[in-house]
Amino acid sequence: MFGKGSKKGTVKFSVKPVNGVKAAELAGDFTDWRPMEMKKQKDGTFAATVPLVSGSYQYKFVLNGEWVVDPDNNSWALNPYGTLNSVAQVH
Repeated sequence: MFGKGSKKGTVKFSVKPVNGVKAAELAGDFTDWRPMEMKKQKDGTFAATVPLVSGSYQYKFVLNGEWVVDPDNNSWALNPYGTLNSVAQVH
């Protein structure tokens, strides 16, 4: 899931892991696809806030080393590897 961050010009990405996920990272075209650590929240979700200007961004979560689309976002784009990336439209 993604939404406005607490500071202007930021976007908060979050994921509620299942099946005992202990590590979560966020990767996207805004990180040059290099995974960045997501912090575990009190409610058990993992979250990361990144500065983004208006535009369209592709991203994935990396949960325990496995690249997955955002389960709470049904906007996807096909990537060069024949799998899907999640798409965030930032306004």
